[in-house]
Amino acid sequence: MATDLFERHEGGERVVMVQLTIDDGEAPEDPHEFEELVRSAGGDPVALITGHRRSPSAKFYAGTGKVEEILAVKEAEEAELVVFNHPLTPSQERNLERELKCRVIARTGLILDIFAQRARTHEGKLQVELAQLKHMSTRLIRGWTHLERQKGGIGLRGPGETQLETDRRLLRARIRAIEGRLDKVRSQRAQSRRSRQRAEIPLVSLVGYTNAGKSTLFNRFTHATVYAADQLFATLDPTVRRVDIEHLGPVMLADTVGFIAHLPHTLVEAFKATLEETLNATLLLHVVDVAADHREHFESEVQSVLEDIGASKIPQLTIYNKVDLLDQPARIVRNGDGLPTAVYLSARDDLGMDLLAEALRERLQENIFKGDVPLTPADGRLRASLYAAGAVEEELFNEDGGSTLSICLPQKDWERLQHRH
Repeated sequence: MATDLFERHEGGERVVMVQLTIDDGEAPEDPHEFEELVRSAGGDPVALITGHRRSPSAKFYAGTGKVEEILAVKEAEEAELVVFNHPLTPSQERNLERELKCRVIARTGLILDIFAQRARTHEGKLQVELAQLKHMSTRLIRGWTHLERQKGGIGLRGPGETQLETDRRLLRARIRAIEGRLDKVRSQRAQSRRSRQRAEIPLVSLVGYTNAGKSTLFNRFTHATVYAADQLFATLDPTVRRVDIEHLGPVMLADTVGFIAHLPHTLVEAFKATLEETLNATLLLHVVDVAADHREHFESEVQSVLEDIGASKIPQLTIYNKVDLLDQPARIVRNGDGLPTAVYLSARDDLGMDLLAEALRERLQENIFKGDVPLTPADGRLRASLYAAGAVEEELFNEDGGSTLSICLPQKDWERLQHRH
């Protein structure tokens, strides 16, 4: 039986979850995250079956005894779906479906299903469809055996192409069409990025493990209304907003898709357009759920994905979010040079957002002019312009009627004012 990824199933399916520990040296997946993934897809997890194997079985991934156990639990719980928290080959999926007499999907299929539900924009939907098609194309080999026969009969005689070959050809054509449309999206994005760079507006991109609170932080900081919820992959489509930071000027803030351990390769490829906002950022804000049980593991997984997409060398500022859950104060952590490296805050409770603005100002101040400017009484217009720009931090008057202004403003604005006056 072939699993159609484009078929939308009603929520609330009873799901048996399977997670085995394999002796391959890799850290085992987090069962709590697995359960959250199933719930995020609209499933109702009724049982978790665990076990241990030296290596996966070629036929079922699990051993035959374990498959019998899964079948017994599935029948006892009247489950409609079995989900493996592992990659399964197409033949393993089909063998399991034959034995368990129900649909079986792997971790990749589960994440694809969540992405399909969450995508809101045209671009997001295209990216999800591309990932699904690429995933499905690997499952066509002997997948639709009932279709692998010559077309025949009156009005159906064709060039002798089997149905399976037709399906493969249509898939390839659809993949090419979507990739072409995504290329167009990327070039439009590059155009708007060039205009941003011409205006010298820094781009700050939020990254982090899924459900770390990026969208809540984004909404609080930009006063936007991006969809935010306590669920995995609440945000799929990139959102960019301009925010003005005092004594710094405009900054573009981008909210991006949450990362997850062992993100399927097809998704990393398909979401390159989304992640471009990360690749072209001046500074990355790595948002971490400070109260999460496996915080260090999540942090290293994010760094691993950043490395995969070529963004590991971009400067980072770590944001430890949700300090309210630990009853901790908001604070800035600095390195030996006094440069902010981390900010502890609570986006939900609006605690420490002023510290975030302060840390951003300091981290982005390479483009900032800060200094003392002596003015004579004849420089009244320049003085008025500096006050109008909100650049004056302090003014000391001299005995001769002049003054010295301590100012802080974007370098390009300072150069423009000097040129004008």
